[in-house]
Amino acid sequence: MSSERVQAIEAKLNEAFSPVKLLVKDQSHLHAGHEGAQAGGGHFDVTIVSQAFDGCRPLQRHRMIFSALESMMETDIHALRIRAKTPDEH
Repeated sequence: MSSERVQAIEAKLNEAFSPVKLLVKDQSHLHAGHEGAQAGGGHFDVTIVSQAFDGCRPLQRHRMIFSALESMMETDIHALRIRAKTPDEH
């Protein structure tokens, strides 16, 4: 299930942002027993580098990512740590 979630997150972010770098890590095992984990939601760490973030502030970038993952945020993702940069910032 975990690797399926990672693959689904990667697919949605690749489609939305055509990143030059994308790394999605499942950190759910670090939160075993946490309320969100008990409800079935996972904890994920996302590093994404995309030209799509050019001219956007960090909050805008996070909103863009949350929007791309909207359906998963309701069912599969409890927590998401995001590092979103442009190629020039990376």
